[in-house]
Amino acid sequence: PGAVLSLDYAKPSVVTVKLGLSYTSVENAKANLEAEAAGLDFDAARKATQNKWRRELGKLEVSGGKPEDRIKFYTGLYHMLLGRGLASDVNGAYPRNDGGVGQIELDAAGKPVHNHYNTDAIWGGYWNLTPLWALAWPEYYNDWVASQLLVYKDAGWLGDGIACSKYVSGVGTNMVSIAFAGAYNSGIRNYDIEAMYAAARKDNLEWRGRIEGAGKMDVEQFVKNGYVPYVSDPGFVAHSGGATFSVSHTLEYSFSAYATAQLAKQLGYEEDYKQLMDLSGGWAKVFDDSLKLVRPRVAGGAFIDNFDPLESWRGFQEGNAMQYTFFVPQNPDSLITRLGKDVFNERLDGIFTVARKSIFGGGKTTYAFSGINSPYNHGNQPCLHEPWLFNFSGKPYLTQKWVRLICDEFYGITGEHGYGYGQDEDQGQLGAWYVLSTMGLFDVQGGAPAEPTYQIGSPAFDKIVVHLNPLNATGKKLVIRTIGNGPEAYYVQKASFNGKPLEQNWLYRKDILSGGELVLTMGTEPSDVWNESCPPVKQ
Repeated sequence: PGAVLSLDYAKPSVVTVKLGLSYTSVENAKANLEAEAAGLDFDAARKATQNKWRRELGKLEVSGGKPEDRIKFYTGLYHMLLGRGLASDVNGAYPRNDGGVGQIELDAAGKPVHNHYNTDAIWGGYWNLTPLWALAWPEYYNDWVASQLLVYKDAGWLGDGIACSKYVSGVGTNMVSIAFAGAYNSGIRNYDIEAMYAAARKDNLEWRGRIEGAGKMDVEQFVKNGYVPYVSDPGFVAHSGGATFSVSHTLEYSFSAYATAQLAKQLGYEEDYKQLMDLSGGWAKVFDDSLKLVRPRVAGGAFIDNFDPLESWRGFQEGNAMQYTFFVPQNPDSLITRLGKDVFNERLDGIFTVARKSIFGGGKTTYAFSGINSPYNHGNQPCLHEPWLFNFSGKPYLTQKWVRLICDEFYGITGEHGYGYGQDEDQGQLGAWYVLSTMGLFDVQGGAPAEPTYQIGSPAFDKIVVHLNPLNATGKKLVIRTIGNGPEAYYVQKASFNGKPLEQNWLYRKDILSGGELVLTMGTEPSDVWNESCPPVKQ
C-alpha cells in the first residue's frame, strides 16, 4: 500500500503531517500515534521534544573547560542516546525473530514491563555505551538486556546484532555476554536472571545447531582447543574449522568467556566457572613470544608465515596485530607480565607517539576503515581501551596525557572533522568514549568482573555532575570536580573522594553509584601519584 500527495506550490501553504510507526501492524501504528501525539500540534511536539532532550542530556552536567569541549561532549552524548532502536509498540507488541508478532508482559496498569530495543552488534560497546548506561540510564540498560532475552527465547540463540528481532551480520563474534555481565554487576537485574545466564553460557560454549546470525560460528575450535585456527578460505569466513579473523576471534572469545565465568561464579555454577576461566586464557595461545605479538596459528599449531604486524584482515577483523596484541582486557596484568612492564610501557607510549602524527587514526582520509593498518586506530572499536592501559602498568600519567590529547585532536567540531575524518561511529560509540573520557572515567574491563571498577583519568571540565538513578544507585548524584585544570594541566597531582585522600587510580563501581564527590588537583607536569596502585584484576 502507498499514497501520493500532490501540493500546489504556487500558493503559500503549511502542511503538517502526523505519522505513526510500527513494526507489527497498521493498527498498532495508529495506536502508537494516538498514545504519543494525540492533540499535539507542531509547536507542542517541538516543545515536548526539546524538553525530553534537555531532560536526557541533563543527566550529565558539565561546566568550565573549553567551549569546544562542551560542544563535543553534548554532541557525543546526543549520538550515544540516538543509538537506540525502539521496536515495540505502546501495547507491548513486538516483531518476533520468525516474522510473527510477540507480546511483552504487561504490568497491572496494562503497560509493557519493558521496551524492546533493536541495535547493531555490541562490539566495543562495553568500553563506552554500557558504562554510561550503568551510570545514568540503567532503565534503558535493563530493557536492552530484556530485549536480547526476548530474541533468545524466540529463536534459541543470542543475536550478534538484531533488526526487527532478525539476526543481522554485525561482526560475526557476539559480545552480548560481556554487556550482560556489566548490567548484572552494576546492580541492574530486573529481568530473568537464570535465562540471562543460560543464554550467555550457550553463546560461549555451544556450537551444535548454531545459526549464522548468532555469530561465533567457529566457537567449536575455541572450546576444544582454546584458540581459533586461521583458515585462508576465499572471503571472510568463520566455520567449524576456523576463521579468517582467527586471532581477533580468539581474543574476543577469551574476554567473553571471562565475563560469563564471573556470572557463573556468582550464580553458583562452579564447573562452568572453571571451564570458562580456563578458556579466558586463550589469548596466550596466539601470543608469539619471539615477536611479543599475537599472530595467527593454523590448526596444527604453527604460526603463519609472511607475517606483517600491520596487515589487516589476515587473522584480524578491522585491525592488525599491533593493535590487537593489547586486547586482553580481562587480565591486563598477565599481558603486562608476558611483555615485561618496561617493554609494555615503552611500546604503547611509542605507538601513541607515532599515531599522533596521523591524528590517532587514518589521518584526514575520509573512510571508516582508514586507520586499520595503523599501530593505533581510534576510529574503530578494537583498541579504544589502549590509552587507559597505563593505569594498570604503573604509568597512570601516560593515560592522563594520551587520553586528553586524543580528545583534543582526534575529535573536532566541524562537518569534516567530528570523529576523526569519517571514522566508524557505530551507535554513538566514539561519542560515548569522548563523554566518559572527558569525565575522567573509563573501565578497561567493561564491567565484566564481579566487582567492577571505573578507572580515573583526566577530566576536561571544572565540574561534572552525574544524576544517578535509584534503579541501581543508592546515591543521588556523583560530582567530579577539578582544581587547577587547563589545556596543558592534564596530570593528576592528588585526589580525594568524599573528603578522604584517594590513594588509587580507580573506584569500585558500587562506590561511584553510592554518590559523592571526587576532587582532582591537576598540574602541567607528570606526577608519580598512583604509580604504585593499579586497579584490581579479579580472577
